[in-house]
Amino acid sequence: GLHRQVLFTTVGWFVGYYLAKRTEYIHAKLDRELFEYIRQHPEDFKAAEKKRIGELLEDFYPVR
Repeated sequence: GLHRQVLFTTVGWFVGYYLAKRTEYIHAKLDRELFEYIRQHPEDFKAAEKKRIGELLEDFYPVR
């Protein structure tokens, strides 16, 4: 009856909340480790030179 729907809704909400928090924690931990690695090894992550938009796009040749 209605009490089962309320029970399952409540349990589902708590399980979903826990899984969302765990996922955020795992991603935050991974981000922290990657940023720490980047900070310790700057020679592996040199800033790329900036390109103009014309250098990124191919030339346009209309087809008729």
